[in-house]
Amino acid sequence: MAQTILVVDDQASVRLMLQEYLREHGFRIETAADGRQALCAARHTPPDLILLDVMMPELDGYGFLRHYRREQHTPVILLTAKVEESDKVTGLDLGADDYVTKPFGLRELLARIRAVLRRSHGPPDGPAVVRAADLELDRARHHVAVGGAPVALTPTEFALLERLMTAPGRVYARTQLLETLRGVTPDAIERTIDVHIRNLRAKIEPTPRQPRYVQTVYGVGYRFAAA
Repeated sequence: MAQTILVVDDQASVRLMLQEYLREHGFRIETAADGRQALCAARHTPPDLILLDVMMPELDGYGFLRHYRREQHTPVILLTAKVEESDKVTGLDLGADDYVTKPFGLRELLARIRAVLRRSHGPPDGPAVVRAADLELDRARHHVAVGGAPVALTPTEFALLERLMTAPGRVYARTQLLETLRGVTPDAIERTIDVHIRNLRAKIEPTPRQPRYVQTVYGVGYRFAAA
C-alpha cells in the first residue's frame, strides 16, 4: 500500500510540483495551503510523513508543529527559506525530524523523505527489545516505555535512543550521530543533535538537567550510561 505524504505549502505551484513528482515515485499525496488546513487534513487522513513549509498565512509551520505534536508523532520535514541556524533549531525544538532549505533539489528531497521513513518504519537489527533499568525500547514495535508507561518519541528521537542504547558506554561524536539520521546532508548543523537529545531527555529522564541515561561527554558527544 502506498505511503501517504501530506504536502503543506501556501504556494500552489510548489504543492503541484511536489504532488506530481512524489506520485511518480509511488507516494499517495494530500495537500494543504496553510497550517489550519493541514491540521484538518492530518486528522482526516493520517499521513506517514508531512512536508511542512514554515512561512505560511493563517497558521505557520511552527504553529502547526505546536498543535500537532500534542496529538501525533508522525515524521515531519520542514521546507524552509530561512537559513539562520536559530530558525532551524526552532523547528527541531518543536519536534521536526529534519529540514530542507529552499530552493531544494527534488532528488535530494526524495532521499531525505526515504531516509526519515526508514527511521520510522525500518526493520530492526539485533535484539527486538533493549532494556536499561526502567527504560525499555522495543525495536520491532517502535515503542518506548519508562517505568512501564509508554513514551511517545518522534522517529528521529527513537533512532538516536536506539543507537545509544544498543552500545551502552560507547561515546558517539555529534557527527557520528548525524550519520544515524540517514539522508541528512553535510551542511547539517551539529547543533541538530543537541536539540534532539534535549527533547529526548525531556521525555525519558527523571531529571532532564541531571540525565541518568543519555550522558554528555563534554567536548566529544554523547553516550548511554553503562550498566
